Parts: sequence; structure tokens; C-alpha cells
Amino acid sequence: MEKTEVVVVGSGPTGLLLANELALAGVDVVVLDKLPERRVQAKALNLQPRTAEVLDLRGLLDDARQRAIATVTEGHFARLPVPLSYDGWSARRPYQVGIPQARVEELLEERLAGHGIRVRYGHELVGLVQDDTGVTVTVRDPNGDERPLRAAYVAGCDGGRSTVRKLLGVPFPGTDARAYGIVADVVLGRTSQAVPTRWTSTAKLFAHTAPAGHVTALIPLDEPGHYQLFTIGPDIRPESRDAPVSKTELETALRESYGEGAEIAEVRQATRFTDASRQVEQYRVGRMLLAGDAAHIHLLAGAQGMNLGIQDAMNLGWKLAAEVLGRAPAGLLDSYHAERHPVAAEVLENTRAQGLFMFAKDDPGVDALRGLFTKLLALPEVNRYLAGRISGLGIRYPMDDAGAPHELLGARMPDMQLADDHWAGELLHAGRGVLLSVDSAFVEAARPWSDRVDAVLLPDIPLAGEGADALLVRPDGYICWTAPAKSGVETALTTWFGTPA
Repeated sequence: MEKTEVVVVGSGPTGLLLANELALAGVDVVVLDKLPERRVQAKALNLQPRTAEVLDLRGLLDDARQRAIATVTEGHFARLPVPLSYDGWSARRPYQVGIPQARVEELLEERLAGHGIRVRYGHELVGLVQDDTGVTVTVRDPNGDERPLRAAYVAGCDGGRSTVRKLLGVPFPGTDARAYGIVADVVLGRTSQAVPTRWTSTAKLFAHTAPAGHVTALIPLDEPGHYQLFTIGPDIRPESRDAPVSKTELETALRESYGEGAEIAEVRQATRFTDASRQVEQYRVGRMLLAGDAAHIHLLAGAQGMNLGIQDAMNLGWKLAAEVLGRAPAGLLDSYHAERHPVAAEVLENTRAQGLFMFAKDDPGVDALRGLFTKLLALPEVNRYLAGRISGLGIRYPMDDAGAPHELLGARMPDMQLADDHWAGELLHAGRGVLLSVDSAFVEAARPWSDRVDAVLLPDIPLAGEGADALLVRPDGYICWTAPAKSGVETALTTWFGTPA
């Protein structure tokens, strides 16, 4: 029987980033995908500012930007006319990176190949049994033969219809679909109205007329006439989720918003989706873990889905690696659920709210609420709060601290420019913890953890705030301890990185 340490099921952005994180830490990983090859459809189209930072923490962002099609300086909430601004979050790059999901997968797969790991396409998970020491999965290969594969842990990153989740038999509670949509890669022929030629503000892409209760948008890709057509509403319900998408169906939606003369010359890819909203109750079931759409699904509103999954993987990767390598402190792996479940729950909440604004028809109460919310969005505090939630920049994990809570504790480490003109994020490229300090005593105290934490002495820590002589940063870029605090640096290192070697 073949054996490995972790099996990752699914080679979307979530699964690929998780596999990369495990491989970076020296964990043996097998990635399975039932598809015969990687899809080329654009699907998701952006990296939110925090997700861009996450890729930058591993030295991947420059590559992503080279493959990008746009720099998007503003977001939106429920296509209301006040854009979301990313200013005020101490972000080095306060914008979205417009890049098709397929290209994100491409660069992550290339990095994974650099670790000597290749996705096993055409290999479908058809069974699993877990016990106290591991999980035995049954895999069907491209020839139809079934073979067992033994692993210490299995991560289900296989999408909203997750086979892993179904085989586990865990509930997937939430709300059923009320609106039905299509996302398609199309090449336009004639148009009777001006269509967007540049994508710099998502809010402006929706600034056109559309039938009440419907949302339709054209997002320019990087070939002349090549667009992603996004349309959703309560009245376009198909006979089944798997019903083929016709060119006529897409042209009808296009003409309702962009004029009767609009036509589609070619449909390259098309996928149906809904506004169903669901989340598993537990992200960890014994030696099985769920991430990305396998753990949560929601309306495609505000471009949060791919980003939520990538950040799940970043949170889980270093924790699962520490567990496999036998150096995780008690409770570390369980903190994956404790931290990420509430984040996804908030995304489900805001997408349900956006759906109400977007799909309600002929409802004076909702019209009034929409008008009131538009005024609220113009308030800097409200705009900043929603921009922080949707972009991921505002995520702050609860952290125990016996001292007075520092303003950065539990928050992401801002990508500070250091005295040597390097950036703080570059210190995390190796996927290890980092201790930043202006006091050599802290650096010396961290020496026993030098196999997993890099201690860096600095003349100062920009943006650290008053009274912070040291910051302990987890491999996922979140600050888990600050000095001074009643709990010393040794306690913090043990809490997050285990006992010294």
C-alpha cells in the first residue's frame, strides 16, 4: 500500500496552496483531482488585498502580477454606488489584483512542481476510512482501477460538492438557492452600448441599467472582445444545476443590460452557480480537514470566494505541518477551525445581506434600506469596516495575552519597510515564524526555537505602536505576541511553536 503524510483532495487554489505550504515545511503530500486536466476557465477573477499579501509572504505575488489583467483600486458592496476604499489599512498595495483563477492555479502548480510534487489528475477519491493513527483512502485512477492510499491526514479542498465532505457524512446547514446565475467566458460581437474596456473599479462595472432583481456585468479580460459575463437573478432558474448553458440564454441577459444590438460571437466556457449559503459546523473531523468551498459556499458577491479558500489554506498549512512533524503544541491544529469558521460565517452574513439588496424586486422597504445603506457607505468608518471585512485586511484573530492588548495583537503584520530597505513580508518566504525585536535579549531567548523561528534584531519596528519592543509573527503573517507582556517570549514561543528541539 502506498503511504504519504497528507493527502490533499482537489487542485483548486485552496488545495494547491495548502499542498505548497506542506511541501515547504518538508511534509510528504499527494494531491488528487478527479478532473483529467486543469480547467482554463477564468472563473474567479481577483486577489483581494489580503490574499495578495498572503501570496507575497511566499514570494509569489510578483509572478501573479505578471499574469494579471488589471489593477482594481475599488471594491463594491451589493453594487451600491459608493465604492469601497482600501485606504487606511497600512497596506503596501491597497488594491485587488485582477487575475483569472486558472492563472492562480497555474502559478501555484508550478511552485508545487518545484517541490517535486505533481497533481495526480484523473485520480478520484471514492472511499475513506479513518482510525486513530491515520486515514486509508480509496483512489480510482484514470484506468478505472481502485487502489488504497494511506495518510496521516486528509484535507478536503474539493469544492462545494465535496466528495470528502459527503463521505464524512457531516451536515452542511444553511439556506437554499433563491437566485441562479451563470459565469461565462465569452467573445463579444456587436454591441449597441459602450461596454467596459478597462477594469479599475468593480463598482463602476455595475453602474449600468439592469432589470429589477438581476445583476449582470461584463468584465474585460486581456484579449480584445474577450469578457467574463456574470449574470444572476431569481428568474433564470435552470431545469438542473448541470443543464448546459446556451448562447441564447447568455445573449438574453447581455441585451437586457447592454442593449438589443449586443451579441456574443463565441462562448468559450460557462458554469452555473447559485446564491445558496452553507457552512459545515466543524472544519476538523478527527484526521480529516475541510477547507475552501468544501467547508463553505456563498453568493459570488464582492469577489470573496477564492480569497476565503486561499486564506483557509494559509491558516491550516503551517499548523497541519507542525502536527505531522510532531512539534505542534496542544490545540494548535484545532485553532484552524476556531479561527477560520467565524471568518467564513461573516462572509456568509455579508453575502446574504448583499443578495437582499441585489435581488429584491418592487419592495419599498428594501428600496428604503438600500438608500439608507448607500448613505452609510459614504461614512469613512462604515466604508473602512466593510472594506476591511471583504478585502480580508481587517481580520483579527483572538489571541490570549496576559498583558494589555496591543493594537496589532491578532492582526496581520503590516508589510513594513525595514531599515535595510527590505520589507517585513520577505522574512516569511521560508514559511517559518519570525520574531522581530529591538532588544537582543528577546533574540537570544528565541534561540532554542531556531529550527522553526527566525529571530531578527532591528533598530526599530515601524508601525509597531507605542510600547512594542518585539513582535512574534506566525508563518501565516499574523502577530501572536507583543512585548512587553506579562507572558514572556518563551511562553509565547512554546504556545505557538511547541517545545524546543
